[in-house]
Amino acid sequence: MSEELVPDVLPDGTVAALTDGPAVAGLVAAPGHVAHDIEADVVRGILRAEPLGALTEVVVASTDQPRDIEAEVLRGVLRAESFGPLVSAPAKAGGLTTGPALSIAANIAANTAAATPGPPSVVDATALASGPTGTGPLALLLAEVLDGLDRGRADWLGPVPPGGPAAVRDAVVASGFGTLPDRGADPFETVASLGRLLAWGAADPAHPHCAAHLHCPTLAVSVAAETAVAALNQSLDSWDQAPAAGEIEARVVRTLTRAIGYPDSSAGVLTSGGTESNLMGLLLARDEVVRRRFDADPDLDGIPPIAAGRLRVLASDQAHFSVARNSAFLGLGERCVISVASDAEGRMRVGALAEALEAVVARDEIPMAVVGTAGTTDLGALDPLEEIARLAVRHGAWFHADAAYGGGLLLGTETDERLRGLALADSVTLDLHKLGWQPVPAGSFLVKGAASLRTLEKRVAYLNSVDDEQAGYPSLLGRSLRTTRRADAVKIAAAFQALGREGFQRMLDRCRELARYAAGAVRRQPELELTAEPHLTTVLFRYLPSDPRDADRVNGALRRRLLEAGQAVLGRTELARERPGTLPGTVRLKLTLLNPHTTEPQIDALVAAVCAAGGAVSARSGPS
Repeated sequence: MSEELVPDVLPDGTVAALTDGPAVAGLVAAPGHVAHDIEADVVRGILRAEPLGALTEVVVASTDQPRDIEAEVLRGVLRAESFGPLVSAPAKAGGLTTGPALSIAANIAANTAAATPGPPSVVDATALASGPTGTGPLALLLAEVLDGLDRGRADWLGPVPPGGPAAVRDAVVASGFGTLPDRGADPFETVASLGRLLAWGAADPAHPHCAAHLHCPTLAVSVAAETAVAALNQSLDSWDQAPAAGEIEARVVRTLTRAIGYPDSSAGVLTSGGTESNLMGLLLARDEVVRRRFDADPDLDGIPPIAAGRLRVLASDQAHFSVARNSAFLGLGERCVISVASDAEGRMRVGALAEALEAVVARDEIPMAVVGTAGTTDLGALDPLEEIARLAVRHGAWFHADAAYGGGLLLGTETDERLRGLALADSVTLDLHKLGWQPVPAGSFLVKGAASLRTLEKRVAYLNSVDDEQAGYPSLLGRSLRTTRRADAVKIAAAFQALGREGFQRMLDRCRELARYAAGAVRRQPELELTAEPHLTTVLFRYLPSDPRDADRVNGALRRRLLEAGQAVLGRTELARERPGTLPGTVRLKLTLLNPHTTEPQIDALVAAVCAAGGAVSARSGPS
């Protein structure tokens, strides 16, 4: 096309110069015709500053009859009249209709030329996200919710909303969200308002000063794939509910098991996260030991009396809390977990593990499982996995490796020697919603031998009948604790394809570089104390007040001060013990740096904010 369309001034003052390029799908006007009352969200919401490429090759002649209408506009946006025209007034010029035979552009041009003033039509709230009629309603609503997200971020540019819990609670109550009214509201207004509220009220992991938890910002390509998953609503408990998604999960699992170094006999499943994966590891460990040691069937008979009260789980004192919690879920009790001492860097001491295992045997107890951690929550420490594996084998214990955090290093091109021992583990936990930049949830549970998953096998006639399996329809039910299970592997597959190992390596390198920089920034401040050099991407430190006895209180208070102001989100933890050679106190602040787009000046600003808040809290408290 050679004709440039008349620029339109949007309500927010933006000038949309529409040409034959990406923006033309929002508006086409005949030569000499000045469009008016154009739906601004077509440009601002759907096109979003021309990210989509040329959607149409519409040619509008000087007559009222359109020609050469690009079918993709109909197929990709209007989707067979699934939501109706954008402008509610009837078309008159040239016999144009509001049906699917016209592009959005021609509809708007014709309708606005003859329209009487009136509000735009709305998408029916009962419209489906996908199906034979297409994704038209979803496309428009997504445009609205994305615009709402942008507006919400503009309302408050900090990492967390100011005012603390009371302010957020008041805002949610005022919005009405969470109640069930008798009469529904306009879907456009609903999703736009919801997006705006959520963005304003979010702890935004993409903000450089939101660095508290293993809560990563997400890749746009994965979120786009996640939208497809939500629209199609696949469930992975049987082949006939998710044919392609099930195959994608199988390939993602195989990619992960190969990255670990597992043999072809391995298997796995996507989970909700580390807690579920660790539960599965302990469940399989319990049942394996019961079968092997007592020739019993735990699936049918539970734990035999001779084993009750004797099963033990050994894990580092830095292990994730879910190890003890899951032991309680399994009926073993939290006291079955024996805490093994860690060294100054937070790694399990192999000598202490050997002593603990010998003591278990001496008491006529049973070492059911040994749990090694590849990336502790606070220090990011990686246990000596190969040495732990050898001790577990010697004592007949199941070796489960919790690599929910550090396992993300497997995605890159470089081999981290600290992860070599993962291949020796009977089962492994990985969470790609940490060092994988995936939307929650993106956990996985992987086993060296597929046969060990027999604990989870269940035959249900309406989900995995024998004759279906014999005919080649695979069963997906017997690999998970859950029945209905969403297609979480799809977003991971999209990221794998789009980034490749080189892309992930760049992100991993950058986050680790930022952690080292942050550790240096802490060291440069005399009022701050670095706890340890970072192993992965977490940095532990604290503020040192003038009165050392006040250290724990001041560090807790300064963190809340930054939260209340909406200025920063820092992690808070407590060491298992006071560290030799440091002032008293166990409370520490934590930076968890998972955003590779963060800059060094932003880290400097965050460290300065911590120092200022610490000084303010100390001054207000006065001498103790």
